[in-house]
Amino acid sequence: MNALKKNLKDNTTGYVKTTPENVAEANEALFRATMNLPAAAAHCGMTHKEMKMTFLEYLKYHAPDFEITEDTASLSRWEE
Repeated sequence: MNALKKNLKDNTTGYVKTTPENVAEANEALFRATMNLPAAAAHCGMTHKEMKMTFLEYLKYHAPDFEITEDTASLSRWEE
């Protein structure tokens, strides 16, 4: 398989080389929901399927960093 894949968002060079730094940036952006899957895949030069598989591996080894409190459903938004 070719190491360089077509980047749909970058019209200047046309290709993006997949590097560990690009993949780490894309996974972190997906984890924080600052980038969607097509943009992340284009950022690191992967297909959508490859990005999904990489992100699922990322999720296996990175625990959630937020806490869900028990009483969030009982809070009313319209009461003061």
